[in-house]
Amino acid sequence: MRVNLSRKRAFTLVELLVVIAIIGVMVGLLLPAVQAAREAARRMSCGNNFKQLGLANHNYHTAFNMLPRHGTGTKVSAGPSIGWWNGFNNENSWRFSALVGMLPYMEQQAMWERISSPMVGRVDGVAASFGGNAANPWPAMGPTPDNVNYIPWVTDISTFRCPSDPGVGLPALGRTNYGVSLGDSHFLNLEGPVNRNSTDSIGRPFNAGLFDASRAANRGAFVSVQTIGLRDILDGTANTILMGEMASDLGDRDIRTAPAFFGNTNAVRDNPSSCQPGVNPLRPQFWLNPLPAPFFGLATSTFNRGFRWADYYPWATGVHTILAPNKTVCGGVNGGANLICPPSSRHQGGVHVLMADGAVKFITDSIEAGNSANGVVWAGGPGNRAAGSISPYGLWGALGTRANKEVISAEF
Repeated sequence: MRVNLSRKRAFTLVELLVVIAIIGVMVGLLLPAVQAAREAARRMSCGNNFKQLGLANHNYHTAFNMLPRHGTGTKVSAGPSIGWWNGFNNENSWRFSALVGMLPYMEQQAMWERISSPMVGRVDGVAASFGGNAANPWPAMGPTPDNVNYIPWVTDISTFRCPSDPGVGLPALGRTNYGVSLGDSHFLNLEGPVNRNSTDSIGRPFNAGLFDASRAANRGAFVSVQTIGLRDILDGTANTILMGEMASDLGDRDIRTAPAFFGNTNAVRDNPSSCQPGVNPLRPQFWLNPLPAPFFGLATSTFNRGFRWADYYPWATGVHTILAPNKTVCGGVNGGANLICPPSSRHQGGVHVLMADGAVKFITDSIEAGNSANGVVWAGGPGNRAAGSISPYGLWGALGTRANKEVISAEF
């Protein structure tokens, strides 16, 4: 009788370890590719949002023969506007950003109707004034954009958010990753041609001196409280930036999103790179902790980039073509009114911009941006900073001016 002995074949420990190692290497190679593909999709979606905003701007212009006004709204109380920067429950004190005006032209008609009509309801649910009951509803056009209990102001609008930006929640209200272009000078960006401390009663108290100063410095596609139309973009809509991208703050002392206040407003005006000594040399995307003199420190957490889509402050909804993309947000100690706010993003190597003709471009961080130590153009500026001067910031600065006769001959 023959006995057939069969021997079962199995993996040895060495073979198993080799297989596991091969799988690990393949996964290691695959994950970056998956992450890159996801970021490419997010970046494409981010650009598509800009296209929607471009259509909103042009549809608004078709309706009113002007771009949405930046620094607008209503004022119900008579008398001087002293204290206009503080929060009000019964009026918005002309603090709306241009994004508010775009709402009904970007499929946000329902949100616009809530804002433009008296509304009852508070974020905290308290049935008290303002807005908590029918006897004291929020007024039509709402309170100032810093009011945390006004439901529209704390609502995220999907078209205002870039999927690549992870920022969410308080202390921000409704976040935005898109801001309007204020040009190549930050001088008088908040005031524009308006003296808000005037004794004039209801209405915008334009001031002749401020109007001349604003006209000299505010050369972007948007000027606070002033009407600008496509007819005013004499450099050509294909050569003028209308809006730019911004990253919203994550509370991590990021130089692009946490504004630093310098000790001397004029120093930053005369040298936009004055804030560079506050950057951590070991981690150049973050501020030193603590900041050295003459810095006063970082802005309070409610004044960070992209934190209020409804507010027209430069740190909230504005971008400049002074420093190159993803550089420092910094300025004088004045509530953020004179900050230099470069565009920024969570994308690798650059930012999206929306041109005035509706085209969306990706601008690299290495764009030719002239001399960052050269002061900005303003009415009292000397030499190449005088009114009417060519932008000191090269191709980048030229793209930010609407009617300065620069010739854009380079690809961007």
